[in-house]
Amino acid sequence: MTLLVAPSLLAADFGCLAAEAARAEDAGADMLHLDIMDGHFVPNLSFGPDMIRAIRKATRGIPLDVHLMVQHPDDLASAFVDAGAAYLTVHAEAGPHLHRSLQNIKKLGAKAGVAVNPATSVDFLPHVAGLLDLVLVMSVNPGFGGQAFIPEAVPKVRTTRACLDRLGLASVLIEVDGGVSAANAGSLAAAGAQVLVAGSALFRQADLGAAIAGLRTAACPVA
Repeated sequence: MTLLVAPSLLAADFGCLAAEAARAEDAGADMLHLDIMDGHFVPNLSFGPDMIRAIRKATRGIPLDVHLMVQHPDDLASAFVDAGAAYLTVHAEAGPHLHRSLQNIKKLGAKAGVAVNPATSVDFLPHVAGLLDLVLVMSVNPGFGGQAFIPEAVPKVRTTRACLDRLGLASVLIEVDGGVSAANAGSLAAAGAQVLVAGSALFRQADLGAAIAGLRTAACPVA
């Protein structure tokens, strides 16, 4: 499948976030990635459901990829789906009942994702794979933008892809978030990543459209 680019609005200008979302959509983004932080699961705070709703209104239908970096995702899932999340991703580390959390997301009508921190194994995937639409491999420790890419994410993506393929789940997307840039996009795509989340590498460039196209080309160069 075509590699998808999901600009992370955590790196956008917070003073005009809805406009930044629309700009990313106009620039050729495939999805918009929104990191929801509660100050407990990660040491930072970010967006709430009202901001997601405002971004949904400001865009023309681009999928909103909402990543819950929170301690109690089940308490918030309904609010974010109601606000416009197309994908809702919870952390494997966030609670004791991952299977239930994913079931809940599916019942709410969103696509369900699971995120794994850099030190978390993906050995649990067979136990929840039937509920998954997306696996998010974190290539930094979550909580802050602008961090350096952790190279061990590349073999982890490869392991995840092999696991999903063995289970007959080739349609489950593998997403990577954290320090993604043109320098590592090719190795991530070769390992099996299909969605690249990038913040600083995109929003810090003068031409956002060229930056998105450049990341896509770096991931899948034309022979």
